Amino acid sequence: MNDAISRLLSPRSVAVIGASADPKKTSGRPVAYLRKHGYAGRILPVNPKVERIGDLPCYPDIASLPEVPDVAVVLLGAERAHVAVRELSARGCAAAIVLASGYTETGAEGARRQQQLVEAAGAMRILGPNTIGLVNLTDGIVLSPSGALEMDAFPVGGIGVVSQSGGILGALLSRAAARGIGLSKLIATSNEVDLELADFVDHLADDPATRVIALYVETVRHPAKFRAACLKAARAGKPVVAFKIGRSEAGAQAAVSHTGAMAGADRMYDALFRQVGVVRAQSFSDLLDIPAALATGRRLHGRRVAILTSTGGAGTLVSDDLGVAGFETPAPDVATADALRALQSGSEAVLDRNPIDVTLAGLRPDLLRGAIQALLASPTYDALVIIVGSSSLAMPELLAGAIQDCLPASDKPVLAYVSPHAPEIGALLTQRGVPAFAAAESCTAALAGMLRVAQFQAPVREDAAAPRAVALDPLPCGALDEAEAKRLFARFGVPCAAERVVATAEEAQAAAAALGGRVVLKILSAQITHKSDVGGVAVGLTPETIGARLGQMACEVEARAGVQPRRFLVQEMVGGGTELILGMHRDALGTAILLGMGGVTAELFQDTTLRLLPPSGGLSHDEALAMAQALRTWPLLDGFRGRPRADVQALVTAVVAFSQMVAQLGDRLLEAEINPVFVLPEGQGVRAADGVVVLL
Repeated sequence: MNDAISRLLSPRSVAVIGASADPKKTSGRPVAYLRKHGYAGRILPVNPKVERIGDLPCYPDIASLPEVPDVAVVLLGAERAHVAVRELSARGCAAAIVLASGYTETGAEGARRQQQLVEAAGAMRILGPNTIGLVNLTDGIVLSPSGALEMDAFPVGGIGVVSQSGGILGALLSRAAARGIGLSKLIATSNEVDLELADFVDHLADDPATRVIALYVETVRHPAKFRAACLKAARAGKPVVAFKIGRSEAGAQAAVSHTGAMAGADRMYDALFRQVGVVRAQSFSDLLDIPAALATGRRLHGRRVAILTSTGGAGTLVSDDLGVAGFETPAPDVATADALRALQSGSEAVLDRNPIDVTLAGLRPDLLRGAIQALLASPTYDALVIIVGSSSLAMPELLAGAIQDCLPASDKPVLAYVSPHAPEIGALLTQRGVPAFAAAESCTAALAGMLRVAQFQAPVREDAAAPRAVALDPLPCGALDEAEAKRLFARFGVPCAAERVVATAEEAQAAAAALGGRVVLKILSAQITHKSDVGGVAVGLTPETIGARLGQMACEVEARAGVQPRRFLVQEMVGGGTELILGMHRDALGTAILLGMGGVTAELFQDTTLRLLPPSGGLSHDEALAMAQALRTWPLLDGFRGRPRADVQALVTAVVAFSQMVAQLGDRLLEAEINPVFVLPEGQGVRAADGVVVLL
């Protein structure tokens, strides 16, 4: 563990710089909350205008402190905070929490202040600025003025929270407390002048009190560091759940290629999270719902869910939402149905379908207990959702106790959907080890998150495909024409369609005759990338028809694009394959490879998947195969309805080769795309039929 972060979260002494004697003021709350919540270490207030705060001596300045504090909470404004930070650093303080706003979030002058703060800190670590601080619930250490800390007690548990928004920290703390969800640590990183999201993910991966890590993400500033920290947490068996705001950001800036239009910033986050095992919360409520389920430590090994209910309507709500998300709710097997039937006879028991309606279960704990035990023992089900109806309101303790009694017999997930508005029952169940939700959709989100965690296998280490350095002639800056682009692809091992560059009708006729069969005619221009849009592509031509078509194409392109084409490409006509798009996209998160349904409809269907390149080298064979299998149109490659199976191995080899090209060219490569790449029937390989490359 990082020693400075350990001391920040568990300090033996805390200095409060600018502390007020008035606990109603923001500057008075840190001392008041430290005492209110039982901090056992030494509290060292600093304020030249006050001699005592309660029974604590107050020191006039940092130099007067009787010892070097582990942590200092700096309550001064942005214009003075750096002075205190410099003095604390000089004394050897491990870390300072700077609450002041007025830094980079306010513009150029604020950025100057933030740099001043960095320089003043030296080797001392900084949390913030513009932060609300942190709360270590595990050890009862409160280093924050958040009004949410007015509560007398909080449920302590295994969920660590790291937020890039200070205000969200209090919102999560109060919501968790109201729902009986136990938290371990809450940290607001805010401006992240020093300590950031990844630092605390890395630390919490080693924290014995934390079982799940929840993140409120505005941006990932250091993707490689974040990636390593999340993989470390996954290997430690500690799931990470992230809610990323900013999904409405413009997906992609104007781009030359189709790839740029289909790989927006938010999709890059999807790819990053997927590759490092982070479960993405789709709503703010998911940021507590999913961790609450994961914190039980139970594992979901399949999609079959039993729904036990005594109120039909609520059971149908849950069943319907689960079905939309791809979960199954099969009827009980014969042995399970017999076991359930033995518990309750008569016409009231509906035991041959799912939801399984056991009337009066909420009023008869013995009946509820028996039904739960039968369903958890059943090989037909991977998880159980219990509907808590209005009949349970009379005896919530008996209900919760009956469910809790059954938990040790199985490690299958057990969730509760509380149908009436009864938050106190939900909190009681959650505290008893049964995550309870007030919405059917929350049950689905929790189970989906559990399934995602169970299916993710963290690599022992991130191995890139073996580097394949290719000797290259000096490459020009700017856009390459299609022929140049495909020659570059071929150097790295991507098979390309046979073609000839021509300038006249006569040359085109000779090229068509040499290539044999029907051919494709295209304009060859580095300036016009989307050739079809300006009439620059014609298919199915023969040596007899290509000459006239070339002249017609030249006129049409000039009329539409204002450019008179001087050169053309005659290319073999590839048929009988599946058209895919293979491209790359780079932004602040890193460089990603995109694979999807290609051709002129690529942007229309939007069936694509992304994988970020590892820190060095290209994608592995397994990653490239997983990309193909992730497509909705994967069945077209895999022999859908008698269709010939495609040469998937050749596709995978081409994807790996393309990714190695992207890795080798690095920052020089602005854009690269093959659209379409034809994947031919098994044994016949692939062909790149078009290409875009833009170099810096």
